Amino acid sequence: MKMKKFVLAGSLLLITVSVFVFSCNKATDETSAAAADPIVTALNCSGATISGSFVSGMVYSGTANVPYTGGNGAAYAAGTAIASTGVTGLTATLQPGTLATGAGSLIYEIKGTASATGTATFAIIFGGQSCSFAVAVGSTSTDCSTATGVAKVVCLANAFLATLSTTQQSQVVITLNLANAKRWSNLPCALSCRNGILFSSLSTTQSAAALALIQAATGTTTGEGSDEFNTIRTADSYLGQTAQGYSSGNYIIAFLGTPSLTGKWMLQIGGHHYAQNIIYSAGKVVSITPLHEGVEPGTAFTYNGTTYANPLIAEKTAMQEMLASFSSTELATAKIAGTFSDCLLIPGSTTNTFPTTKQGVKVSNLSAAAQAKVLAAMAPWVKDLDDSSAAAYLTIFQNELADTYVSYASNTSGTSGNASSFMTAHTDYARIDGPSVWIEFVCQNGVVLSGIHYHTVMRDHSRDYLGL
Repeated sequence: MKMKKFVLAGSLLLITVSVFVFSCNKATDETSAAAADPIVTALNCSGATISGSFVSGMVYSGTANVPYTGGNGAAYAAGTAIASTGVTGLTATLQPGTLATGAGSLIYEIKGTASATGTATFAIIFGGQSCSFAVAVGSTSTDCSTATGVAKVVCLANAFLATLSTTQQSQVVITLNLANAKRWSNLPCALSCRNGILFSSLSTTQSAAALALIQAATGTTTGEGSDEFNTIRTADSYLGQTAQGYSSGNYIIAFLGTPSLTGKWMLQIGGHHYAQNIIYSAGKVVSITPLHEGVEPGTAFTYNGTTYANPLIAEKTAMQEMLASFSSTELATAKIAGTFSDCLLIPGSTTNTFPTTKQGVKVSNLSAAAQAKVLAAMAPWVKDLDDSSAAAYLTIFQNELADTYVSYASNTSGTSGNASSFMTAHTDYARIDGPSVWIEFVCQNGVVLSGIHYHTVMRDHSRDYLGL
């Protein structure tokens, strides 16, 4: 800028120059600040996507993604909680991030308990624009009869939550993280070693809702899934007639994260002799392990006038028939040294990491008939899952079959061609170890009762606790 020369008193000239310099600095600061402000040209609240389903009276935690256009690439901080109007009780809080240069989405975390059915509305202001997005809040009488697959699991999970009090909901829905995911056990320790809520604390209606969910999550194969879960629980009540600490009521159900078709969450069901951990992400099953199943007694038993078959009979028979299908030479290759009093990969064992070297016989070296028996031996564990997901995982394991190994230990009476000669005595043990799948079956002496009882586990080399 061109400066003018003034013929004025010295003091007045100095004041004029000072004002001129200050004015230039102020303009520069304002230009810099304006460039750093987050700006968008439009917010599209009508296009907002909401994770999960809102049910009146149910604790909820999820997100809303609100699209925008004309972002200027600036960073922005977390916002303050915005209370819902219409249906009250919920808040939406902007999560920190950086705008795209152009189109993108803002993420709002939604929390709280909806006060009624209807529509909860959130009025948001961001980047010089404003709009309102809405979420529908349903009633507690959720109808899941027309849903299928994972959609039915999510629907029934929310229907179960809707039967619970706010306090009970806070017991069932906990944070999804690795520490919580690993909190499972094969011991009769109720909630001292597990997450969730005890079946003994549920009303008849609440228990029925939980069991409907478990049935949807664990498939339709007779004798597997929810049939197996319920019989294993009943076996604990049978043991409870002899020893304290055993009861079907000491089994739990928990959700790590909020059940939804868009986010990630985990279903945990379990207790002594049962632990199932299923992770769902974006409406698909992404992890089905760890899965632990055991039972005592290892035979049929009668409780309250009803006789129950051994719930692990399919698993035991599959392992017996697999080993019996091997030739004498194949059996000799498959047999490994050592004595196994329990599975390797369950809590409380001496090690809980996969061995670095695979042992036994490679499945590609077995006869075609024996290879088919190996695949069949995996099925009873995989089928403790909704039918569609079970089929997908069996296909994965079948595609990896050639690089899978089978080993066994003890079984001193085991003979090729004689299935009943395997899995008969304490420490008799079998293992299937593939690129992904890991299954163990072991015979143990009884703890409460005399005779043999069984422990099993299924793990996955690459999918255990996936993404946690």
